Order: sequence, then C-alpha cells, then structure tokens
Amino acid sequence: MLRVASLFSQLLQLFPRTEFEALVSQHKADRNQKGFTCWGQFVAMLFCQLGRAQSLREICGGLAASEGKLKHLGVPSAPNRSTLSYANAHRPWELYRSVFQQLYQRCQQLSTQSGKRKFRFRNKLLSLDATMVEFCASLMDWAYYQRSKGAVKLHLLLDHDGLMPAFAVLTDGKTQEITVARQMRFPRGTILVFDKGYTQYEWWRELTQQGVYFVSRLRDNTRYTVFESRPLPAKGRVLTDELIVPDQQLQPGVRPYLRRIEVLLEDMKTTMVFVTNHLRLSANTVAAIYKDRWQIELFFKSLKQTLRIKTFVGTTPNAVQVQIWTALIAMLVLRWLKLKARFAWSLSNLVALLRQQLFVYRDLWTWLDSPFQPPPAPWAGPVQLNLPLPLLDSRSAR
Repeated sequence: MLRVASLFSQLLQLFPRTEFEALVSQHKADRNQKGFTCWGQFVAMLFCQLGRAQSLREICGGLAASEGKLKHLGVPSAPNRSTLSYANAHRPWELYRSVFQQLYQRCQQLSTQSGKRKFRFRNKLLSLDATMVEFCASLMDWAYYQRSKGAVKLHLLLDHDGLMPAFAVLTDGKTQEITVARQMRFPRGTILVFDKGYTQYEWWRELTQQGVYFVSRLRDNTRYTVFESRPLPAKGRVLTDELIVPDQQLQPGVRPYLRRIEVLLEDMKTTMVFVTNHLRLSANTVAAIYKDRWQIELFFKSLKQTLRIKTFVGTTPNAVQVQIWTALIAMLVLRWLKLKARFAWSLSNLVALLRQQLFVYRDLWTWLDSPFQPPPAPWAGPVQLNLPLPLLDSRSAR
C-alpha cells in the first residue's frame, strides 16, 4: 500500500491545526457550534475552490462521495447543506482573513529564499488596483449597485515577488479606489504601482513624506510647471524626463517632487506619460515598472476564471466574504505550489489537474515535479518464504 495521504490532505498541512485553532479561539468562531467545527467549514470551502464546486449541493455531495477519505482531513463526515450554509452566514469571516495573512507570511519567506527577482533594486514592489465582482441584485439587495445589478469591489495589493496577493479589502461597489488606498499604510521604501484612478496630489505628497515611492500615469489634462529637464538615456525610447509640480500644489518656495517621463511606445507612433516620485531610478526602469503592473490585471483574470468567485454559494454579506477570502487563500496555495515545483506549470493547468487528483493517494511533491509520470506500483505486502522442513531422526520416526 502507498504510505502517503491524498493530495488534498497534504495541501492542508500548509495550515497547522494548532495555529488554526489558536485563530479560532482568537475570533471566538467556534462559539455555540454543535458538531460542525470551523476546521470542517474551512475544508469544505477550500474544496469548493480547488474542486470548483458551484453550489452547496456539489460541495456536500463531493465530500460525501469521498466519505472514506475524510477522516485523514480531520473531518469526521461530510456536512449537510443547511449546516454549511448556516456556518457561512454566521461564523466570522475575519477568521479566514487571519488564515490568509499567516499563509502569506509563509509564502513570502519562500519567495525570498528563491531569490527570483525581475528588477535589480531591492525595494518591495506592489501593485494596487481593484476589480468588480458582480451578481444579481434581487438575491443580494445589500450590495445594490445599479438597477438590477449588485456588486462588491475587491481592492487588492499584489506582491510582485511570487505574484501573490499581499492584502485585500472588500467594499461595496460604489466605494472609490482612492478612499481605500488612503487608509492603507506601507513600509518605508516600498514602490507602489497604480493607474490613473488613484490620482490625488495630496495623497501623492503624503506618500512622499512617508518615504513610499510610486509609479503611475499622468492624466492628459494635468496642468503643471516644469522646474528641470533631466538628461535622456542613450538607449530606449524616452522622449522627456522632467521635474514638475502640479499647478494645484504650486506655492512660493515649493520643491519639485514629481518626475514626468514621456516614452514612445513600440508602435513608434503613440506616447505614454508616466509620473513618479522616485528621483534616482532610470527613466527606462520606471517605464518597465509600470509595464509590470499588468500582472495584477492577469491576477484578477486568473482569480475569476480558475476559482469560484463569480458565483456564490451564499447570499449574506458574511458568506460572500468567507467565499472570497477562501478564494484568496486557494490562490496563495497555488502560488506556493508553483514556487516549489520544478515543472513549468501554468496556473490554469495546475488548477485543472489538481482538481482531478485531489483525493488521489500520491506524494504531492513527486506529482508536482512529474505530473505525467505513472504512480508507483502499490505494495503487495511481504512475500512468504518457503522454509525447508527439518529432517526427522530415523529413531524418532519409529
């Protein structure tokens, strides 16, 4: 027999039970529970994401079909639909946010050890953006957005070391991105990348005073005063590199803290204007940093296409929070596997094959490095040796 558990069980080892139970006690999430623990709820919702279950019926039915393989997951039996629905609606979603934060710290350490960096600078590079998650307003009237449309907005920080979500905030669909961004705090030396939706000069000034750098786009109608024209690099398509101050902040004695960089695009016809408060990076590096912001758009696309985030198994605000935070946890798990694997996985292939192999008894890391190799032959047990019978004495035989 194989001396390993299922792939799903080995994935759950990323969440030590002692740490998980400590978070449960911290949030008092198991209060008044009767048999169905928070760990059972977490296993069910993680199965919803990795197994792409579309309803409570599929979650509970999929776990019930693997009844003989649930005990090694720490779950005595598959939950009922009503039990899981009640747990999602009433148990605090903050528990899953804490689980996400613990797993992110573990993944961040692994990403640092790998030493794979796209840029030479050692500053932490983060992308900031938001995406809409839409659903029917008649089912979730608490998230009313437009006439018959409901929506929540997921504000996300993407860590470019490993392309992992570092922080997330879920708000209603009408909340502006800059409102959430101004409530965040970033370590000194961080480089933020964001688009024109975060244009607010007062916030840019605050980031500069806090020692936080940013790279963004400058709006076409921005009025500014040029203080200095900087030398252009010999290579590249940089047209201008200037120190400017927006006219809204122009005061006597003010010092310029923004760089306006205009770059000719690859089609050699159109230009793009960037703005940053980092005065030492080369203009080509600033353009490359903003180009790498596209990774957060690809992350949102992967999140919606590979995980269960566009259809929900609950209609209450708490159930929606639980499902979205579980999706972010599942995405961290997938990024962890990609960092550990020697095989060149694409995220879509990894999710598809993992969904098919969740309850297969194979070594996770062997399968991760060689997914198309056949599993080892099962152990047939010890072979009984034929021992020779002792020779009988002729006198004793009489």
